[in-house]
Amino acid sequence: MKRQNVRTLALIICTLSYLLIGAGVFDALESKQEKIQRKKLDYRKFQLRIKYNLSKSDFDQIETVVLLLKPHKAGVQWKFAGSFYFAITVITTIGYGHAAPSTDAGKAFCMGYALLGIPLTLVMFQSLGERINTFVRFLLHKAKKCAGLRRPEVSMANMVTIGFFSCVGTLCVGAAAFSRYEGWSYFHAFYYCFITLTTIGFGDYVALQKHNALHNDPRYVAFCFVYILMGLTVIGAFLNLVVLRFMTMNAEDERRDAEQRALLSGDKQKAPPPRRAKIQNPPVTEQDTRRRGLKSVYAEVLHFQTICSCLWYKSREKMVMLPQDMSFSDALMEQGEVSPMHFFEPGSTGCVCSSQRCSAVSTVSTELRSISPFRLLSKRRSSV
Repeated sequence: MKRQNVRTLALIICTLSYLLIGAGVFDALESKQEKIQRKKLDYRKFQLRIKYNLSKSDFDQIETVVLLLKPHKAGVQWKFAGSFYFAITVITTIGYGHAAPSTDAGKAFCMGYALLGIPLTLVMFQSLGERINTFVRFLLHKAKKCAGLRRPEVSMANMVTIGFFSCVGTLCVGAAAFSRYEGWSYFHAFYYCFITLTTIGFGDYVALQKHNALHNDPRYVAFCFVYILMGLTVIGAFLNLVVLRFMTMNAEDERRDAEQRALLSGDKQKAPPPRRAKIQNPPVTEQDTRRRGLKSVYAEVLHFQTICSCLWYKSREKMVMLPQDMSFSDALMEQGEVSPMHFFEPGSTGCVCSSQRCSAVSTVSTELRSISPFRLLSKRRSSV
């Protein structure tokens, strides 16, 4: 199984396990409190109906009106400042839910606006985060060189540490500011900053919803907008450094496998077919030409199946390997055992050994005597 498949399967199992763990923890922490609050609200509802002598239908109508008035509690939401705030929550996928389009045209435009704006915003934040990481790496490298460290290289651990403390610092600064302006506790303000910058956006805590702040406090409005955008940039830089590194591992493995396959196929196509080693023939001289002519003559004579017994025994002793197109005598002449002129010497029997050890058996055709250029060979063969 490929590493990509194993990694994906492991991530799926880890995510499902993480969901089960989270569900169990939230159930243990929130379930009991939810029941207590529900009982309190039901009792308060019963008291109000008894106090003001309201029927169930009348109370339900009042409840509906209160819920519809909730978005307008903070003042006008759809002027330019409020619309800009809503647009930020749309393209950054925060989605507080404090305001929502009520017209069909507004809902249709919101879908198209988010369809184009969300990818554009994500790419922008990731690109900006990558530039920030590059600048921080440059500054850290310079700082290490100025400090005289032996190894000024910036490691991944250095960048992760700086990114983590940058995120924590951003959350702490925002918590202090919102705690002051909104009147929340520091913990609740920190919770709001975390939910906002991680784009969860529950909407239980929303800034700029008190005292008509969208229209009465422009400096605070500008601070909220800048803080959300800059905070998302810092978070994006940290995600670009850590999370996206793991997200692109499958793509990198696929690219590496494709390169290896292309390299292997390219090597197979470029590999030349096996060639037999060519034997370079020495330059042909006049003596070689004469020798080849004599060999041809002797090969024609041997065509008549004349065999010398000493040649046979000599071949058996030396185990001479004969090519298919070369006789045994040719092989001996190639090895220098016999001179071609030996067969034409007067009184020679045509044997490669001494005449005392030679016991030849010849079968010479009568047509051999009719070859006029080889009368000497004919006489020698007939004498054997």
